[in-house]
Amino acid sequence: MANAIKPFKIAVPDSEIEALKAKLAVSTFPKEVSFSSNWDYGVPLEDVKRLAHYWRDGFDWRAQEAKLNEVPQFTTTISVDGFEDLEVHFVHQKSKRAESVPLLFSHGWPGSFLECLKILPLLTDGDSDGPSFHVVAPSLPNFGFSQGSSKPGFGIPQYAEVLHKLMLQLGYDQYVTQGGDWGYIITRLIGAKYPSHCLASHLNFIRANAPTLAKHPILYLQSLLAPYTAKEKAGLVRTNWFQKEGYGYNFEQSTKPSTIGFALNDSPVALLAWIYEKLHDWTDNYPWTDDEILTWVSVYQFSTAGPAASARIYYEAVHSSHEEVRQSFEYNSKVKLGLSYFPMDIIVLPRVYGRTLGPVVFEVEHEDGGHFAAHERPNVFAGDLKKMFGKGGGAYDITRKLCQKH
Repeated sequence: MANAIKPFKIAVPDSEIEALKAKLAVSTFPKEVSFSSNWDYGVPLEDVKRLAHYWRDGFDWRAQEAKLNEVPQFTTTISVDGFEDLEVHFVHQKSKRAESVPLLFSHGWPGSFLECLKILPLLTDGDSDGPSFHVVAPSLPNFGFSQGSSKPGFGIPQYAEVLHKLMLQLGYDQYVTQGGDWGYIITRLIGAKYPSHCLASHLNFIRANAPTLAKHPILYLQSLLAPYTAKEKAGLVRTNWFQKEGYGYNFEQSTKPSTIGFALNDSPVALLAWIYEKLHDWTDNYPWTDDEILTWVSVYQFSTAGPAASARIYYEAVHSSHEEVRQSFEYNSKVKLGLSYFPMDIIVLPRVYGRTLGPVVFEVEHEDGGHFAAHERPNVFAGDLKKMFGKGGGAYDITRKLCQKH
């Protein structure tokens, strides 16, 4: 069957590991200058050297691969309108409790399905009196161990179509979503395109426009009358920093993804530096271990479509149909919304902005945490989902509805 669900184990060929080490062995580095360790200029030379040497001589991919393979993974073929069929990789961790909420977790760049691993036991076990979840965490097409499209124009609507069809193939006719980074836009578009299937969304990365008098008169007046809180002002400072000092990668990948793609595909050191910068800058003093960093980067290095493929989502989002993508930023009255704000995310907007997206039934501003919140603060992150969908939570009616079905 074309849409059969097939068990999957990560098994990178020895030849790919040997080729990686061979390239690392002949890597060259910039000459050291007085500011080589200054993060304002980019990734410190000493960090990249240390990580590259460890990647070559000490890092044990096979050990990390074995740990990843402890998580239930699968592939299935998804047909995409106007494009070739794609083999899609995904984690599917079912709760021991049959009456659980189907949750679609969508990553972004430079993330992967790895982001969900720490929250899996927290969500699937469930408290005795709290909600539990069946978690589906795909590798987006062009990422991880999913195939990539060979045709131009594979944009946000196609990502949304793939993820929605995946949930249907798994037997989840109705479900809820969780999204950060590109997962925010993708899951928002799922809610806009398939509102009878996607019943609620939780977001930890909130992109929204300021309320206007024409579209959101009440929120507009609130924005005029209520001053921003200290946290909201700090969030705008953080957002301004990102737009001025941290947005260069976005311009490059949005305009010439193939050009940077040569570096990402051919040079593991370039890939390491390109991704490690974000792991550092976008998190809240998270204590990354070298093994964590290199596992994260290795998923890109050994990805099915190659490291260059992941950059294309930026180009396609900018150059494809804006009409459909625009729906991700508009008010959707049919999908309940939960918003979790983490202060060291890359865009941290005032709460009134987020309320322009839909009926907000859960909202919280956290004291710490950054862009990869599920990885950085798994207990807090999972706690938000449990509160939103638990007894007394704004989406508890959806929990009861879905648990009766599943």
